[in-house]
Amino acid sequence: MNSIPAKNYWLYSLLFIQVFMALLALSGFGFFFKSGSAGFGILIILLVWFRELKQSKDVWMIVLAFLFSIGGDWFMSNRQDNTEMFVAGIALFFVAHIGYLMFALMNGRIRWIFTVILLAGYLVFFFTRLYPSIDNQLLMFAALVYLFISCFSLGAAVGIEANPVVKWAYVFGIFLVLFSDTIIAYNEFAGYSELNFLILPTYYAAHISVTFSLIKQKISQNKSLKK
Repeated sequence: MNSIPAKNYWLYSLLFIQVFMALLALSGFGFFFKSGSAGFGILIILLVWFRELKQSKDVWMIVLAFLFSIGGDWFMSNRQDNTEMFVAGIALFFVAHIGYLMFALMNGRIRWIFTVILLAGYLVFFFTRLYPSIDNQLLMFAALVYLFISCFSLGAAVGIEANPVVKWAYVFGIFLVLFSDTIIAYNEFAGYSELNFLILPTYYAAHISVTFSLIKQKISQNKSLKK
């Protein structure tokens, strides 16, 4: 029944592939390496969950989230000064967040108090720091909608009911996505670029953290089945 024996902790070593790809991307290599943390995250997850994929709809949500993240990253990497490309990138990252949100809801429930407080803080940030600098209505709407889904994704992640390591590794991953997106928004709309050096490291680390969470979840599941 178990596709991955519980003792196979060597699976964690697969994360080094993602780390290696991220380091190459940070060193200035092309889009293949930029997409490596998400792309190889997909391959690792499919390997670990291979025999259970048909009944593991939540795992597919992460696969889809990573896939749409790659698409969003492509639009962002090639947009230059094209607003439509930027909005298309936001749209694909929005779908990625839906995947993250659905995974969390399939494994728990949204923490409403945390989410409302988080959303209120980000709305204040949006209308005081970003909105005054946005003169494109489509871009403003896209950014605002994306803000909502990002906060709900993190709020749902905090509500996951799972092994503590699984849960908080996932929460950390979604937090890093939100953190990276916040820096991007601050730079794009308010011209604040001092934190730009953190955008890509946190984005790649998010994929690695979420992948680690799913590996840990599978190993923990196999351990419980053997008891």
